Amino acid sequence: MKLLEYQAKQQFVAAGIATPQGRLARTPAEAAAAARELGRVAVKAQVPTGGRGKAGGIAVVDTPDQAEREATRILAMDIRGYPVRSVWCETGLSIESEFYLGLTLDRDRRLLALIFSAAGGMEIEQVAEESPEKIAKLWPDPFAGPQAYEIRQMVFAALRHAPRLRDRAAKLAAPLVVLTQKLYGVATALDAVTCEINPLVLTPDGDFLAADGKLEVDENAHYRHRPLAEELARDATGDDGRTGDDPYEVEAQRRGLTYVHLDGDIGVIGNGAGLVMNTLDLVKQHGGEPADFLDVGGGASAEKVRNSLEMVLLDPKVRGVFINIFGGITRGDEVAKGVIAARDELKITKPLVVRMTGTREEEGRELLQEAGIVPAVSATEAADKIVALTRGGV
Repeated sequence: MKLLEYQAKQQFVAAGIATPQGRLARTPAEAAAAARELGRVAVKAQVPTGGRGKAGGIAVVDTPDQAEREATRILAMDIRGYPVRSVWCETGLSIESEFYLGLTLDRDRRLLALIFSAAGGMEIEQVAEESPEKIAKLWPDPFAGPQAYEIRQMVFAALRHAPRLRDRAAKLAAPLVVLTQKLYGVATALDAVTCEINPLVLTPDGDFLAADGKLEVDENAHYRHRPLAEELARDATGDDGRTGDDPYEVEAQRRGLTYVHLDGDIGVIGNGAGLVMNTLDLVKQHGGEPADFLDVGGGASAEKVRNSLEMVLLDPKVRGVFINIFGGITRGDEVAKGVIAARDELKITKPLVVRMTGTREEEGRELLQEAGIVPAVSATEAADKIVALTRGGV
C-alpha cells in the first residue's frame, strides 16, 4: 500500500514533523486557487512511483495562471502507467542544504534499517553506488527504538564526508535526533516497509522540513490499517474507474495471481518465489530484462498455466515468455500439455521457452518439442534461448 506524497506528509505532520505548506488540487482551477493563497508553488503530480520530475510531473510556477496551465498539463499525464488524479501545490522553499533520512525493511537482518545521508535529493541507491561513504546506517533495537546517542553517531558519520557541514555536525544532530525518532514512530505505527524523507531540507533559518515523502505500508498488515486503505482506494479511483495502482497488478490480483509488473520485455513464470527470483537474475545475466515476476505456486495445473500466460501477455511490451517449472507433485507432461493448450487457445505467436525438471520431465520436453515450443534442460540454457529469441538471435 503506497501512499501518495501528500498522504505521507499528512502522517508526518500528525507525528510532529514539519512540512512545507501545501494544498491538494484535483482540477486546474483548484491549483490556481492554491497559488493565489500560497504564492510561488511547486505543482507536483501525485502518483505512487518515483521519477516524477524526469517525466515532467513537477513544475515550479510564480502565478495562478501558470499554476492552472501546468496543472492542466500534469493532470492529463500518465507516469509509469499511473494516471495523475491530483497535484500537490506546495510553497517554494529557501534551501541551504538537502539530506536524506529514511527507514526501510532489511529482510536479511529482519530489522528496520535507518539511513541518513548529506546527499539529499538523489536516489539513495545512486548515492550508495557512487558515494557509499556519504551514507550512514543504523539498525535500531525494535523494542527500544533508535537511541539519541546512536542517532548522533549516525549523523556524525555521514557529515564527516560533507566538508560544508562537518563543523556544524553537533549543532545539526540535536534537531535530527528528535526528527528521526518521530519518523521511526511513523514507520512502526504504520508497519511501513519504506518510510523516507528525500529531500529533508535545511533552511537558512536552521529549520528542517520534509520537502518530499515516501511511505509504503506492508501489504501483510493491511488488516491493521483498513481505514487508511479504504481512504487510499477512494482517493485513487477516477471518474473512469481507473485507479492509481499498476493496472497489470490490479488485474493479477483479481485473477488471484502472485504477480509484480517490471519494466522489461521477457515474461517470467515459475512455481515458487525463490525459483522465480532466480529466473529473473538469469534473464538479466544473459542480457535480457524481465517484464514481470509471476509465481503460479505449488500446483502448475493447465488452467493456472493458461491464466498465467494470458496475464503476462496482457503487457504489450512482452516479446517472449520463459516458463521455469520445478516438478515434484506437478508432472512435467501435464505442465507441457497445459502450455501447449494455452498456446493454441490464446493463439500465442511470441516465443515460449520452457524449462522443467522433476517428475516426467523427459516426456514433457518431448511433447513441447513436437508442438514447436522450445524446451530446455537447464535454467541457464532456457535463459540464453529466450534472450536470443527475443533479441533476434537463433
